[in-house]
Amino acid sequence: MADMEAFRDAVAAWAAGGPGDPAHELAARVPVRAAVLLEGLSDVAAVNALAERRGRDLAAEGVCVLSMGGAMSVGRHTRLLGPAGLGLRLAGLCDEAEASYYARGFEQAGAGPGAFFVCSADLEDELIRTLGVPRVEELIREEGDLRALHTFLRQPAQRGRAPEQQFRRFLGTKKGRKIHYGRVLVEALAPERVPAPLDDLLSSLRPPAGAR
Repeated sequence: MADMEAFRDAVAAWAAGGPGDPAHELAARVPVRAAVLLEGLSDVAAVNALAERRGRDLAAEGVCVLSMGGAMSVGRHTRLLGPAGLGLRLAGLCDEAEASYYARGFEQAGAGPGAFFVCSADLEDELIRTLGVPRVEELIREEGDLRALHTFLRQPAQRGRAPEQQFRRFLGTKKGRKIHYGRVLVEALAPERVPAPLDDLLSSLRPPAGAR
């Protein structure tokens, strides 16, 4: 939905210090009811991929899924988008190490701790452990990255690391790879085998009763 993309861009500009009027105007026109605050674009890819698999169009439901470019921006975004700003319902997904930033930001905005969900390590770790290393390696082969993976695994720094850690690190070694595999890994999940934080986040975003 083009309007939701425009709203997302307006929020990004506002959070970066620009004017808030465009975001206010678009929020009234779209309309948007909720904002999902994510650390990076790979998380956005994963959330959207799971929604699509379940036949949901989050933008059409009034849900803006956005990347903040890091967890330390969560306080700024909750102030702008929560009760003191646009008055949107807030939700989120974060890495275990960044949970304190989310807790503080959501609390200051008046959103409860149940509004965001915490991954063990990070979302890539959740997905790799759920799928299993052999299946992830198969997906990497299917995507044409097996040679790059084997080259990476031969590096001295990878010796002694658990396979899950090695694969998680590999996904972040090339620009765009982590985003690409955010979708690939989610699309490979069995319907009943979705990591709990991701599953719980999407379930929490169900439209209000009676909404079309």
